[in-house]
Amino acid sequence: MTLISNSIHNAITILNKEQVIGIPTETVYGLAGNIYSQKAIQSIFTIKQRPTFNPLIVHIKSIQDLSQIARDIPEKALELAAAFWPGPLTLVLKKQSSIPDLVTGGKDTVAVRVPNHPLTLALLEQLAYPLAAPSANPFGSISPTKAEHVAAYFHDTVPMVLDGGACERGIESTIIGFENGEPVVYRLGSLAIEDIVAIVGTVKMMTRDDTTPIAPGMLSRHYAPLTSTLLTANVFELLETFSMQKIGVLVFQNEIYNQKITAQEILSPTGDLTEAASQLYAALHRLDKLNLDLIIAERFPDDGLGKTINDRLQRATKK
Repeated sequence: MTLISNSIHNAITILNKEQVIGIPTETVYGLAGNIYSQKAIQSIFTIKQRPTFNPLIVHIKSIQDLSQIARDIPEKALELAAAFWPGPLTLVLKKQSSIPDLVTGGKDTVAVRVPNHPLTLALLEQLAYPLAAPSANPFGSISPTKAEHVAAYFHDTVPMVLDGGACERGIESTIIGFENGEPVVYRLGSLAIEDIVAIVGTVKMMTRDDTTPIAPGMLSRHYAPLTSTLLTANVFELLETFSMQKIGVLVFQNEIYNQKITAQEILSPTGDLTEAASQLYAALHRLDKLNLDLIIAERFPDDGLGKTINDRLQRATKK
């Protein structure tokens, strides 16, 4: 049975035994282990059933630790780190030779960030090593935004979840790599592209790779409920094509009135994309527990964090 606790002391004890735990971040909960322990890192891949070609993100306590993890750091990477760390930005950089290949999916680059959650920052301050931590969910399923989500997924295999409450951002970090010193977006996330552009100018987009992804979150199908899910620009119209099914609906701000709807989740009645992003996975978790025949999700405005929400819904509905 997984212990849900806010005890940093307990977390350190378990991590020092080369075991893994769930940790809170501002984005989603992570499944964390010592980056220098092959036993811990292998456990992460095994518990998640994650392919080893898919790299993990290294979490460090401050920008001052970056040179221990990465080398040949582009100037624009340093500008982004200074602007957004601690925060929901992951940088993909040339790795130091001390970083195990298992962490990086066998690549010569490493994904790294400073999380913005007080409990996890306090934990990192007291550890002698950084933590590798992909999202704390079985590979391809809905990411967890509460400690209870992690415990429900891994109640027999993860000894503890460090409970930091609900994740403030609710969607994974934005991932940026570099080609000849220029930024490339590998994963849309809870830091909007417009915010990135404001710091470093134009960015290239390269967010899909099903064979040798350089960063997490690039596979076509990801973040998916067990319930069959469809994405549409017109929920009401799509509802009319079904009969006799138990249907759940996920919408941005306006409730849909239709007797065919069994359950409905409204992500932001005020039309706030930041709020909608923070509620997305929690809403999908609730709908996925209702034994529905189908979830219909509404496509979001394609700007700001709406782009990220649409990205997650497109991957969740990919067959």
